[in-house]
Amino acid sequence: MATEAADTGDGAAGGRQRLVLAGELTIDRAAGLERELAGVPPGPLAIDLSGVTRIDTVGAWLVHRLLRDRSGSGVEGAPADARRLLAEVAAADQPCALRPDLQPPWLREIGKIGTAVIGAAATMGAGLGFVGTVLLVAVRTAVSRRGIRWAAVSRQMEATGVEALGIVGLMSFLIGIVIAQQGAVQLEQFGAQVFTVNLIGRSTFRELGILLTAIMVAGRSASAFAAQIGTMKLNEELDAMRTIGLDPVEVLVVPRVIALTVIMPLLGFYASILAVIGGGLLCWTLLDIPPATYVQRIREVVPMSDFWIGMAKAPFFGAVIAMTGCFQGMQVTGTAESVGSRTTIAVVQSIFLVIVLDAFFAVFFTAIGFV
Repeated sequence: MATEAADTGDGAAGGRQRLVLAGELTIDRAAGLERELAGVPPGPLAIDLSGVTRIDTVGAWLVHRLLRDRSGSGVEGAPADARRLLAEVAAADQPCALRPDLQPPWLREIGKIGTAVIGAAATMGAGLGFVGTVLLVAVRTAVSRRGIRWAAVSRQMEATGVEALGIVGLMSFLIGIVIAQQGAVQLEQFGAQVFTVNLIGRSTFRELGILLTAIMVAGRSASAFAAQIGTMKLNEELDAMRTIGLDPVEVLVVPRVIALTVIMPLLGFYASILAVIGGGLLCWTLLDIPPATYVQRIREVVPMSDFWIGMAKAPFFGAVIAMTGCFQGMQVTGTAESVGSRTTIAVVQSIFLVIVLDAFFAVFFTAIGFV
């Protein structure tokens, strides 16, 4: 590419500067051409393109941009293809304005809220329908000649219960230590450190032991169920099951629901015991309460109603977690990205539902006199 600038000074050119461009005006050489054209003095131009061997859209745009804001400028000696390309670039260079958003901001926010409410209602309806389907299939399977797939139930109990003992136990042990430490610090202001044992025992067996276990299982098992079933749906394995006469709900969902419903009370009891042990260890070291005295105090201050209330909530938590995970797995569509999003939704929804259920049970048992 070569450029040459000169003032013609004749009447034919109207006193315009003459700029000669030669060689290739293509995207490969656009950077160098743009730097050279930036040094052209202001004023009308007569651009000679007779020496140009090749020009593409980028080169045509640079030439057009140079001429656009200079009245009285023009192109000379351009080949037919170059003239046609310059004309198309000039025609496409039209000002555009973004369409103003006529909706006020508050109306847009109300629309977003309405969309979210409609989506939540639709999800709730589909979820209730899924729960009904699972219960119907479970009853039908139990009374049929095939029966429940107990081998699958046993495998899911191992995956959701036995393999979770380590993390659930560690979490519960540390939570017991935290409850004891914070309770002792606060009760010390009133000289009532001895009631730390009451706090540990009642809060653990009635609420925190089961609730925190359910939250841990929701994060661990609901995500696994959603990812497993979602991946199978994405790989068309569910369609293959239906083709050979197997019901995916019977094969995949029912064993997981039964397993988690059965295993949650056991995990909750295990977590409560470890939380009590953790709290007792701190009471021994911080408050000088011997283990024998601690155990005796736990037996005196924790009524059996607290234990049974905690155990009564656990199966419902397990069933809700399993159904939520399986339901979101069944909703996977499209690409692998859907598996990730549905897995996240499964964890969030299951934890939310567990907390809502726990609040309901707290109000219910208080209302019937179990305080």
